[in-house]
Amino acid sequence: MTELIRIKDAEKYYQLEKTEMPALTGINLVIGSGERVCLMGPSGSGKSTLLNVIGCVDTLSAGSIVIAGLDAATLKDAQLSEFRNRTMGFVFQSFNLISVLSVFENVEYPLLLQRLPRHERAARVEEVLDRVGLKDFQRRGPERLSGGQRQRVAIARALVTRPRLVIADEPTAALDHETGRAIMELMVEMNRSAGSTLIFATHDPAVARYAARLVIMSDGRIVDDREAA
Repeated sequence: MTELIRIKDAEKYYQLEKTEMPALTGINLVIGSGERVCLMGPSGSGKSTLLNVIGCVDTLSAGSIVIAGLDAATLKDAQLSEFRNRTMGFVFQSFNLISVLSVFENVEYPLLLQRLPRHERAARVEEVLDRVGLKDFQRRGPERLSGGQRQRVAIARALVTRPRLVIADEPTAALDHETGRAIMELMVEMNRSAGSTLIFATHDPAVARYAARLVIMSDGRIVDDREAA
């Protein structure tokens, strides 16, 4: 398996008045292309911080992270933005859809940032909306969708750029049990069919079972790293 992510001796501190609060301590982690990894732990365990570091939306206080052969610390802000857009897709528990845009336009947005031709954008958006079962909802606004449908739009937006890495932070937290199960099954199917690496965070054992590998976190540390049962 080809290595996609290597994190070495990673530390992350946040300044709280005059005190440094550790969020990540001594993180060493290697993730290969095509893996399906769950970061699991209670609230405050550091899993969201680690996802933010992997997603290059937060920086380390010490240590290093190399993604697809690039050291994130060597990239300037504009380079990081372009790298994220071309390499990663993000799925958030709050969906983060743009309310004034239609389903089609929300999914198309990352492709506009890549400056792809209009016909290619349209073909990609229609393809991915078909895959998530929303081909007939293209012109609707997010306010006319259920929670599960909004999360499907978010997944479509994450996948439309054909990213090497998909990052999902508590992707089912805002959904009921049955809808959450359907969303996780969809993400697993797309991980298998597209070959993108999937890293998701949860505190829910029922969601964690969709992973092939479990990385257990507590107090900013990795306390276990094993194949899922």
